[in-house]
Amino acid sequence: MRHLIITALTVALAGGVTGALAQHADHAHHAAGLAQAADARMLVKFPEPLVEHTLTNMRDHLLALQEIQEHLGMGHADVAAQIAENRLGMSSLQLHGAHDVAQHMPAGMQEAGEAMHRAASQFAITAANAGVTNDMKPVFSALAKVTSACVACHAAYRIR
Repeated sequence: MRHLIITALTVALAGGVTGALAQHADHAHHAAGLAQAADARMLVKFPEPLVEHTLTNMRDHLLALQEIQEHLGMGHADVAAQIAENRLGMSSLQLHGAHDVAQHMPAGMQEAGEAMHRAASQFAITAANAGVTNDMKPVFSALAKVTSACVACHAAYRIR
């Protein structure tokens, strides 16, 4: 009986591992196909010093989003609000040298960037309000608008 249980568990585990490996292979194949597809995003050429500057700013935006999510998870909506406004919101434009970069962007890219910065400032207000209301649903909806603006821009444009 014990041998039968061990055999059944082994078969079940092997099936689960095989299924997980197959699923991983499907995802890897899909990702490889996407990588091989032509990049249809509009190429925006920046002066060389601004390329690295802009990419550094975008990496900081991702880090800020990660920190915001971490603080929301800990129940620190007020800290998340401060990070959003200072690093992503309208208050951050001078810090990132937005004026220098924006003049090299097509209008749609400028609009997407402005939408992200405005959404981040709105998120900051919504998150600060959650400290009083304890209602987190609007906070997550507002955060989704920030990341939606990021996704829209990255889906439409690439820089070099």
